[in-house]
Amino acid sequence: MNWSERSRHAVWHPCTQMKVHEQFPPRAIVAAEGPWLIDDQGHRILDAVSSWWVNLFGHNFAPIREAITDQLHRLDHTMLAGLTHPPVVELSERLAALTGLGHAFYASDGASATEIALKMSAHSWRNQGRPGKHRFIGLQGGYHGETAGALSVTDIPLFREAYAPLLRLSATLPSPDPRRAAPGVLAAEHLQHCVAALEAYLVEHHAHTAAFIMEPLVQGAAGMAMHDAAYLVAVRELCTRFNVHWIADEIAVGFGRTGTLFAHQQALGADGQPVRPDFICLSKGLTGGVLPLSCVLTTDAVYDAFWHDHTTHGFLHSHSYTGNPLACRAALAVLDTFEARDTQGLGVLDHNRVAAARFNALAEPLTRHPRVKAHRHLGMVWAWDIDVGEPTFAARFHRAAMDEGLLLRPIGHTLYAMPPYVLTEADQRHLIDGCLRVLDRVLPECDALAGSPVATPTDRPLNMA
Repeated sequence: MNWSERSRHAVWHPCTQMKVHEQFPPRAIVAAEGPWLIDDQGHRILDAVSSWWVNLFGHNFAPIREAITDQLHRLDHTMLAGLTHPPVVELSERLAALTGLGHAFYASDGASATEIALKMSAHSWRNQGRPGKHRFIGLQGGYHGETAGALSVTDIPLFREAYAPLLRLSATLPSPDPRRAAPGVLAAEHLQHCVAALEAYLVEHHAHTAAFIMEPLVQGAAGMAMHDAAYLVAVRELCTRFNVHWIADEIAVGFGRTGTLFAHQQALGADGQPVRPDFICLSKGLTGGVLPLSCVLTTDAVYDAFWHDHTTHGFLHSHSYTGNPLACRAALAVLDTFEARDTQGLGVLDHNRVAAARFNALAEPLTRHPRVKAHRHLGMVWAWDIDVGEPTFAARFHRAAMDEGLLLRPIGHTLYAMPPYVLTEADQRHLIDGCLRVLDRVLPECDALAGSPVATPTDRPLNMA
C-alpha cells in the first residue's frame, strides 16, 4: 500500500468529505523546494496557494531552516508560564516596534489567536467594571477559524449550520465587499452603507459590545473579497467613539500579502498615519509557513486591565507550546528577511511589487477570458470570478489543476492565487498557462452537467480554500 492509500485509511483530512478519497486519493508529497512540491512519483506541483496561505518565501527557505537548526542546538522548548527565553522576548519586542502594540500573547494557530483576542477583550472589560460588554460583531462572509469561539464570529453558512447548537452567534453586519452592493449601487455608496450599518448597530448596542472583528482589506474565505481601506478608517473612528475594541484579523493578510507589511497599515487617519487596531491576530506567514505559531498583540490599556494582585483578575488562558523557541526563531528569520535589502536597497515588498506587475501582464489572457466575470488584485493576492453554474466546479478545477502541476483550490466559483513571493517569470507563466488549460477542460464538463440531477457526494468534496 502506497502513502496515498495509507493516508486515506489512517489520516482524517481537514475540511474534506473523506469518501471523496475513495475515488481521488490524496497526493503524497515527499519533498519541496522553493514554490514547488514534489510527490512520491517525482511530479512537480507549483504551490500556488502557499499551502493554505502560509508559505511566504518558498519551501526549504535557507534563512528559516538555518535559524531553526541553530535554535535546536540551544533550546528546543520550555513552558512559558513563569519562564521566558530570548527568542520570544526578541520577537515580542520587534512585533511591538512594527505595530505599536506592545504586548504579545502566543498560541499555535489562527483560530487560537481569535479565541484569545475575544476572551481578552471581554475579560478586560469585566476587569474594568463593565461585565455587560461581552458580545461581538463580525462581517458577512468573515472567517476567523473553526473552533467554537472563532465560529461564533465566522459567517460561513456550512460551518454555522453544522455546529450551531454549540455556538453563541455574534452579530453579523454588511461586508464592504463591493460585489455585495445592491443593483445599481456604486462601490463607494455601498461602503458608506456598511459604515452606516456599523454606526447604527453601535448606537444601540455599544454598552453590550466588547469588540468588532474583521479581516482588513481581504476576506479570504468569502472568495478573496476586497474592500477599500477607507472602511478601516471608519471602523477605527466608530470603535473609538463607542468604546468598543477593534480586532484586526491579519492571520491571512499580514506579512506583505496585501502590499504592506500589515494590511491595516494602508488605512491612513486624519493625521496621515496608519490607523491602529486594539488587537492584531497573526499566524500563517508569521513563521513563513514552517512551524505552527500565532500571536495576539494588544494595547497598554488592555494589558493594564489585567494587572492586579488576584489571579482571577489575570488572563486565564494557556497553551502547552506557547512561545515555542523554535517557532519564534523561525518568525525572527521572517522579520529579518523583510528587513534585508539587496545591493540596490530593495526589500521583499519592493520585489513583490515588481513581481506583481509582471504577473498582472502575464495574467491578461486569464483576466480577459470570456468566462471571467470579475477579477481583482491586491498585493500578492489575485482572484477571478468564473461564470459557471455547476456547484462541483471548485472540486473539478482542483483535481484538473493537479494534473497540470498546480496546487489551486477555488472557493466556490472564485479562482484565486496566493503564491509564495519567490515565483520566477517562468513559474508565473506555468501558473497562468495551466489555469487557462484547466478552464478549457473543466468548463465544458460543468456546462454539460448544468441542470442535471444533483451531483453525488463523490463529486462534492468540501473545498473551503
